[in-house]
Order: sequence, then structure tokens, then C-alpha cells
Amino acid sequence: MARTVVSLNDSKIKSAIAKHKKSPETAVRLSDGGGLFLLLDKKGGTYWRFDYFKPITKKRTTIGLGVYPELSLAEARRLRDEYRELLVQGIDPATHKNHLEEQARFALKNTFEAVAKEFMQTEVVAESTRHRNEFIYQYLFDAIGKKPIHEITARQLLDVCQIYEKQGKSETARRMRSKAGQVFKYGLVLGLCDRNVALDIKGLLKPHKKSHHAAVTNPKLLGELLAAIDNYTKRGSVVMCYALRILPHVFVRPGELRHAKWSDVNLENRTWAYTPSKTENALGTELIVPLSTQVVELFKELRVITGHNDYCFANYWGKTKLLSDSSINKALKNLGWENGETTGHGFRATARTLLDEVLKFPIERIEQQLGHQVRDMHGRAYNRTKYLEERMVMMQAWSDYLDSLKEKALNS
Repeated sequence: MARTVVSLNDSKIKSAIAKHKKSPETAVRLSDGGGLFLLLDKKGGTYWRFDYFKPITKKRTTIGLGVYPELSLAEARRLRDEYRELLVQGIDPATHKNHLEEQARFALKNTFEAVAKEFMQTEVVAESTRHRNEFIYQYLFDAIGKKPIHEITARQLLDVCQIYEKQGKSETARRMRSKAGQVFKYGLVLGLCDRNVALDIKGLLKPHKKSHHAAVTNPKLLGELLAAIDNYTKRGSVVMCYALRILPHVFVRPGELRHAKWSDVNLENRTWAYTPSKTENALGTELIVPLSTQVVELFKELRVITGHNDYCFANYWGKTKLLSDSSINKALKNLGWENGETTGHGFRATARTLLDEVLKFPIERIEQQLGHQVRDMHGRAYNRTKYLEERMVMMQAWSDYLDSLKEKALNS
């Protein structure tokens, strides 16, 4: 006849624990039936255990469920019943438990943020692009960074992106979807997720309306802007003043000017040679910027201030010790040129327009100096070092023209 087991309750358990503490020489088993029992060990521990026979080998096995009272009697019974159901299906509870624990460890290790940071180490991008991407990644980390990557749904990613879209930041939302897609693709390759959910929301965000960088192409207004830049010395940092005064003459991308190195500037030969970050990976060709007499003098003055640094436009505060991405545009705004009137990048369009329409230089030389690919009659791309003498003449003429516009503005 099978032994009848009287079910436990909290009063019986607490009474048994109090009694055991007085004489803990031997371990005590408090059975609740169905294989569940509470073990009171010699050191005062109270552990829930489950006894069962393995489905195939029929070997008697015991697994731990948790500690009383952190794991309550009711919860221990729920686990017992769950495990007994697994046994009916021929599943070993110990194997099932290990699988769940492995899944939890996997999820904890492979969060979206963890996978993204690993992917970021594989990206080969310019430093300025990497810095911009970090902001996009942080927006994603704040919302879904702690979630296991395989549990993130397309709906969750869409909700995050649409928050920024509703704030008028459609480009940010688009970039968030794009960067998330790269991370999910990386996770797919590593077997960390089953699908790239960023592809599921493609087309659901508003398309980005591309706008050109604002530029001043009116000679009179350009002269006024150059005169205002010269007066900026009264209110701005010295390094920023030199950046503002040099940029219109060389019309490179602001980020490329900010990262100019003294080792790349040859004041004797009047050239600055570097590889543009925007085309570094695709072309890897140096761009030579001829320096006019005016620009050479400005660099000589700047070298007295920052010549002991690697970078020409070294700053003395901030994480990067360089002028920030937005600093030039902010400086122009401080001069009274509101957003939409001009930008640092806009000097490129200014030079392209006026060198062509006013100074009548060949558009091929202008495009070449802008760092764009220009092809000859045979379809071959010009090397950026070609036609250097012609471009030296053009750059000197451009600086002289800018000085004449500034002089008119000052005398008007």
C-alpha cells in the first residue's frame, strides 16, 4: 500500500525549521508529494527539491528548484506540476531547465546594444562619420539597447523611429532604421537573430527630402559676409576665427578643414594635401589644395598658436580637442546669418557658382578642386594631382576676388 503524504503548509514548514535549528545534526526532508520536498540541511539551508525518474534511463534524479521562503510553497508546486507534465511528454526536466537557463544567458549577453557595439568595431568609416553614427546608435540604445536582439519586433523598431519622425527629425529616423538594419544583418550572420526586422519597416518612414547646403552666391552679400567674418575676432575663439577666414578661400568640406594636420600643410610649396574623408574608402586619392598668398599668411599666423599640435585647428576644450562639427555654422549664425542663409559647407557652392559664372574658370578645374570625380573625353577620371598649375592660378584668383568683394563691403 502506497504511503500517504500529508501536504505541507507554511505553518508546518516554519515549525519544522524552528525545530531543526535546535538539533541540526541530520538533514530533514519535508515531503509535499508528487516528488516535491523541502530539504533542511545541517547548515540551516532550506532548499526545494524535485525527485523524478528520467524518461529513457529511468534513473532516479533530483534537481533543485530554489530556496525557501524566496521560492514560496505555491511557486514550488507550480514548478513540480510543470515538470511532471514535461515527463508525460518524455522531456527531462533537468534538460529543459538547463535549456531555459542557457536561453536567459544568451539573451543577457546578446542584447541589441552588445551586438551593435561589436558591429561598430568592424565598421570602416571616417572619424567624422563614426562620431555622427554614435549619436544615432545612442538613440537606439536608449530605446531598445537592453532588449535581446532576437526578441525585438518590427513594431518596436518602427515605434522608436517614428518618435523622432514626429519631432520633425525624419533624417534621424531614417538613419536609425538604416543603422539598426546593419546591426540586425550582423546578428543574422552570427546566428543571434532570425530576421532583419529593419527590412520589415522599409518604406513606412517618410522619405528624406534632400536639401542643398545654403550658400551665398550674390557677390555683394558675399562681400558683407567676408567683412563680418573678419570682425568675428572680437567675439570668437582665435582658432575659430582662423577657420572662418580660411574656409571661404579653400572651400573644402568643414569637417576636412577641422581635421587638417600640420604635417599635410606645406607652406613653402603652398599646398595642402589630404585624402577627403567622403571618398576615402571608394577612391583613396589625395586632394591637393593650392594655397593662395592670403591663405599661406593665415596659416603662418595660425601655426604660432597651434603649431605644437598635430592638428591645425586644435581646440583646448571638448572631448576631441578639435572644433566641433556644428561650431562653424554656429559661428556664422552668431554673425547674424540665420539658418538657411549660409553654412560652412555652403562655401563650396559659392565657389563653384562664382568661379564659373564670374571668373570664367573651366568647370572641370572647379569640380576637380572640389574633390569631385571629373572624366576626360575618353571617360577616364582625372587624378586629383593633375592640372595643379592651372588650379594654383585659379585659387589665387579666387582669393583676390574675395578680397575685392570684402574691400567693397567695408568701404560701402
